[in-house]
Amino acid sequence: MHLTTGKHPHPLDPLAPREIDEVRRILMEEGLLTDTVRVAYLGLEEPPKGEVLAYEPATSIARRARAFLLDLATEAAEDVIVSISAGTVEARRPIDPVTDGQVPMLDEEHALVRKVLREDAQWAEALRRRGIEDPAGVYLAALSAGHFGLAKEQGRRVARVLAHRMPTPESLPWAYPVDGLVAYVDLVKGEVMEIVDTGPQPIPDEPGDYHHGPHRTSQKPIHITQPEGPSFTVDGPLVTWEKWSLRLGYDMREGLTLHQIGFEDGGRTRPIVYRASVAEMLVPYGDPSPIRFWQNYFDTGEYQLGKLANSLELGCDCLGEITYFDAVVTDGAGVPKVITNAICMHEEDYGVLWKHTDPANGSRQTRRQRRLVISFFVTVGNYDYGFYWYLYLDGTIELEVKATGIVFTGAYDDRAAPYGSEVAPGLAAPYHQHLFSARLDMTVDGVANAVDEVEAAPHPISAANPYGNAFGRTARRLRSERAARRDADLAKERTWHVVNPEVRNRLGRPVGYALHPEGKPTLLANPDASITQRAEFATSHLWVTHYHPAERYPAGDLVNQHPGGAGLPAYTRADRDIDGQDIVLWHTFGLTHFPRTEDWPIMPVDTCGFVLKPVGFFDRNPTLDVPPSAAERSCH
Repeated sequence: MHLTTGKHPHPLDPLAPREIDEVRRILMEEGLLTDTVRVAYLGLEEPPKGEVLAYEPATSIARRARAFLLDLATEAAEDVIVSISAGTVEARRPIDPVTDGQVPMLDEEHALVRKVLREDAQWAEALRRRGIEDPAGVYLAALSAGHFGLAKEQGRRVARVLAHRMPTPESLPWAYPVDGLVAYVDLVKGEVMEIVDTGPQPIPDEPGDYHHGPHRTSQKPIHITQPEGPSFTVDGPLVTWEKWSLRLGYDMREGLTLHQIGFEDGGRTRPIVYRASVAEMLVPYGDPSPIRFWQNYFDTGEYQLGKLANSLELGCDCLGEITYFDAVVTDGAGVPKVITNAICMHEEDYGVLWKHTDPANGSRQTRRQRRLVISFFVTVGNYDYGFYWYLYLDGTIELEVKATGIVFTGAYDDRAAPYGSEVAPGLAAPYHQHLFSARLDMTVDGVANAVDEVEAAPHPISAANPYGNAFGRTARRLRSERAARRDADLAKERTWHVVNPEVRNRLGRPVGYALHPEGKPTLLANPDASITQRAEFATSHLWVTHYHPAERYPAGDLVNQHPGGAGLPAYTRADRDIDGQDIVLWHTFGLTHFPRTEDWPIMPVDTCGFVLKPVGFFDRNPTLDVPPSAAERSCH
């Protein structure tokens, strides 16, 4: 089903194909979309939060779209706001490639790079020195260039290109890196700017074709059935399950977004999160060689995760009683493109919810935990990522990211050894990180929220603690944006409690939700490195900002070739008040990957994420009314 076909239209509904067609018509009518202009991004310009929270069904809120446009003839780029409701262009802002960066990479630029390099004599000669006579037998990866202050690249739209040999058209190329060679290509002029060649290196010859089998025959089938159907109901983007309600969204940059997450309690739906998404993703590599120093990819801002989503298949990506949602993105001409089955939703058993056998009265009670699973999967070149949002019966919200796919490869030798693992004979996989920034626009029982940093506090031996066993906890209010730039500390069990000072539970304490971080390393690059300036958001586990509708992305609106300083560093410069205010949490989490031999030729899933748990939000366990299953009733 489409996310845009609910019975009750809502201001946060994703753009429908007809609306995208209307945006395209308006842009063409205004002369902004011509044969040489490409749509790099197009998405819903969400109304300000206050307007949405005041929205009443059957009333109207203006529908707007935002587009990034690039003219391949003039190299001019624009940030455009279109009023769908009024049928007009509402705002236009030129994009300066020197100070603002470039619009995201276009699908057609990958084909352009292949054409340019296969016609380049210097590139062909570099391949011949490596024993490769036919450039068509080489797979080319056109990759985002980053920003390193190079004068010759200033203002130019650049890709850097690495190569892998393909012995046959069916071969997986990652086993055969053509190392010591990288090309820089001007994507607008369609010409090679520079070829860096540090000399031929041996190309490994062991194949990595993992997909041919043979397969074990020991597994018996697993069937997951719900004869009476799932427990959730769906009305377009609106989902209700157990006591939860939320609206699904989709954006070609962020992918799946969750809106207005609330929990029914005491006869009303209590708001918790206004908007949740993975707003940026960074993959920085640690190899400093002249061939690879620039490998730092913003998979969200540069490549746009949402448009790279897989069409999911029953029994492969999702198992059980599945509901699928299609997503709508656009191509370079601004034409709507439907990704079928982009989002998978189902519920699953998750073991014991609670259990007790009481020695006093002999009662035995057990309840089963369930969770609602909402997920999508993307492929970004060699890697694949699954984003899984979980809602639990007890009010817990969790995000789990699953990373799999194929590690990026190079030649393994003494030079590469300090910066990568040998995963097969002569084959290196550089050390790297996968860092994510979750944007959590909080509304814990309303928009007036604050954040307390809570951690364990052992007490010293004293007259009050003569045996030294006492410990407690401390809570410190984070009152301004700069003070709220914090790191996790697992040794202290540090958590961040988002509380509403204006709403109290029955014990007289503020209601709240706690963010439990995994606390893995943040960005490991040097503080003065180019990537650190561009991805400062990834240097702290937590940022808290005062809500502003224009502050959507932790590295800024335009990431591709941006010089740095945008996003969270700019948002927090004014050091706004966040105590009892409308606030947004930005949480950095991720994986630091030192590839193993077991990660080759394809990597088993590795995971990272975070949990939001109610803390004083409910007056007591909210699952006391969960009934025992039929099997539990027979047990008890």
